[in-house]
Amino acid sequence: MRVMGIDPGLARTGWGIVEDEGGRARALASGTVRAREDHDVAGQLLALKGALSGVIAEHRPEAVALERLFFNANVRTALRAGQASGAALLAAAEGRVPVFEYTPSEVKRAVVGAGAATKKQVGYMVSAILGLAERPDSPDAADALALAICHLHGARPRAAIAAALRGGGRR
Repeated sequence: MRVMGIDPGLARTGWGIVEDEGGRARALASGTVRAREDHDVAGQLLALKGALSGVIAEHRPEAVALERLFFNANVRTALRAGQASGAALLAAAEGRVPVFEYTPSEVKRAVVGAGAATKKQVGYMVSAILGLAERPDSPDAADALALAICHLHGARPRAAIAAALRGGGRR
């Protein structure tokens, strides 16, 4: 299974493509889409959607793992993240890729084992799990790879349950 993780933000959106190879996660690509300051918000969102659509077209993920938004004390930051999340959802929908959302604490538990892990701990574990020779180009790209890993960890049990349910009716 090939999964694209997306850590949405208007100034920076991280993305990462991870593939399951025989039970082992392998990074195929990652990067960060940085907003151009000379564009208004609409132009930034259009550029973000276009960049993510290009990644989807190139790598053909079977699922998108997106960070689920949570309420933030900074309303402006929360609004911008919501707008970026909408652009990511649109890119996935146009690419006909199903989207699964995960909270930051779910991702941290899946990758580090603790829901209160720091960004540094997440980045370290992403590099260790994927055997990366170099760190991703930003913490946002590392978080996106963590989202993809989180989805892969949950995909195996979901597939086993679905298979059991399909087989359970054939006695």
